[in-house]
Amino acid sequence: MSSYQPIPHRPIWTAAKAAFPYSFPMMIGFLFLGFAYGLYMKALGFGVLYPLFMAAFIYAGSVEFIVAGALLMTFSPLHTFLLTLIVSLRQLFYSVSMLDKYHPKLGKKRWYLISTLVDESFSLNYMAKISPLLDKGWYMFFVSLYLHCYWVSGAVIGNLFGDVIPFNLKGIEFAMTALFLVIFAENWRKEKSHKSSLLGLIVAFVCLVLVGKEHFLIPTLVGILIVLTIWRPKLASKLEEVD
Repeated sequence: MSSYQPIPHRPIWTAAKAAFPYSFPMMIGFLFLGFAYGLYMKALGFGVLYPLFMAAFIYAGSVEFIVAGALLMTFSPLHTFLLTLIVSLRQLFYSVSMLDKYHPKLGKKRWYLISTLVDESFSLNYMAKISPLLDKGWYMFFVSLYLHCYWVSGAVIGNLFGDVIPFNLKGIEFAMTALFLVIFAENWRKEKSHKSSLLGLIVAFVCLVLVGKEHFLIPTLVGILIVLTIWRPKLASKLEEVD
């Protein structure tokens, strides 16, 4: 029996259809968090164009809340720049991890993938098991595009209808945490070796104990980067043995 499988004639459309259900579980969390952001902007006195364009062009949840507050303060671009830089510093570690996936061969799509690299697009595109029948670049592009659209839509809906929709948003921030736990569990299930995951958990726990929950994120990311860089040859050899 032949194992030949035809390549789709419309790779863009095929990738778009395949990427949507993969991104869909993130939609609820993005819509609710975007809704909260749009509602917050409305409470500050800003019309719908502000959250629309800020969500579309800044596209960094925490930073958008910071910028919203900064718009009402004395003009201080350097302070705002440094603050947003510190808050978004974790993206540096994501970008290093995605160098192999977001390579120059992707063409112009690469620039959009880089500019929309957020926690969720990193998680989904990094662990994606993409069929060889699909164009990997377009698949990752549409995953990132769908997430982007979810966030912008939530921000616009929150600003336009937030004050007329009787909805309690208390605790909704845990939605994204829950999604990351599910992603971690799924990745754990597929791993041939759990050593890298265990190292990450150990480093995170140590940093949490040493510096506390308010400041442990950056030390954790730096620690994981250092530990995995040192252990990389040994981990790679272990994976080859498992294979």
